[in-house]
Amino acid sequence: MTEDRLARAALSRLVEPGDRLVHHLLVEHGPSATLDRVRRGHGKLARFAERVRRLDVDRDIATAAKVGARVVVPGDDEWPERLDDLPTPPWCLWVRGPADLAAVTRKSVAVVGSRVCTAYGEQLAADLAAGVAQRGWTVISGAAFGIDGAAHRGTLAVDGVTVAALASGIDRPYPSGHARLIERIAETGAVLSEVAPGSAPMRMRFLQRNRLIAAMSRGTVVVEADLRSGSLNTLGTAVDLGRPVGACPGPVTSMTSAGCHAKIRLGMATLVTTAVEVIDLVGELGEDACEEPRGAELATDGLDPDEAKVHDGLPHRAWADLGEVCNLSALAPMQAMAVLARLVELGLAERRDGSWRKAPPSRTGPTSARSASQARPRRGGGLNTRSEV
Repeated sequence: MTEDRLARAALSRLVEPGDRLVHHLLVEHGPSATLDRVRRGHGKLARFAERVRRLDVDRDIATAAKVGARVVVPGDDEWPERLDDLPTPPWCLWVRGPADLAAVTRKSVAVVGSRVCTAYGEQLAADLAAGVAQRGWTVISGAAFGIDGAAHRGTLAVDGVTVAALASGIDRPYPSGHARLIERIAETGAVLSEVAPGSAPMRMRFLQRNRLIAAMSRGTVVVEADLRSGSLNTLGTAVDLGRPVGACPGPVTSMTSAGCHAKIRLGMATLVTTAVEVIDLVGELGEDACEEPRGAELATDGLDPDEAKVHDGLPHRAWADLGEVCNLSALAPMQAMAVLARLVELGLAERRDGSWRKAPPSRTGPTSARSASQARPRRGGGLNTRSEV
């Protein structure tokens, strides 16, 4: 292991994530020189004295090796380059699992939300995660209870790749109730931490962990979050980094969705409801775009005003002669005849002995007026291909 790699591993034990002073030293002097300054403890660096006294980087590396973890640093092929967009990138990453971080995070989306979630939110998180995973996207989350766990499980259920970012040491799965889930993630995907092995999960480490989730991914989706949810911190980081952000709506009476609703209302997040919409939000412009959602196409869609008026006026069971049709539609006989022919052609009307009525619905349904109109010439131009009445 190189000197700089060892220095970064040592800094992950000594210095809390996001420390701006140490970050500036690292940028200016490099890892080894920065570690020397921290060890000497001059000025504001004296706060690390007790940690320096207890430092044993060889022990940390041995502990990581026992759980199959490796140290990934900036400049490695596996380093996720989006992390460099952070004001204070991690000193290093302790990583478990076979997945190459750089490769799997290239097309990735963060799916996050509250620990205390509803059955609706849990199901939605699992469905969204499974949907994007089936389309070749990696799902990144924090392995917490609630939405995070549902997102990981949804991905694993479809044999997708998922990455879990921990606020504790790589050898210390947290929450302990998700130890088996974290183990499953490490079997096929990746589990990572920016703090040294054995480190305890603390509130500030959770907030710093959230910034990694937002930075590594192409975009972030918050499934369910109350107004004080930590997942809104992830959303805020994504916004600051200029990444696409989505939020899922819930019942307007549900406080567990109040945070999502607030961010949508403020224009900080785009409303998303399906995996296709998520990929449309975070994917490549054009390549990953989705069509606007539409209701089921009806046979009467695309009728022009005269056709709609005549069709509306036709009876369902009785028969109407041409005079009755003209009376109901206020059309001249020749106009009415042309419209009736068109409706018969579309299967929306039927004729018998000079009278007409609505055609009964068929099992397969008549030809949609919208699709049929694509082959129809405009009135006043082109050949008249309508059948004669």
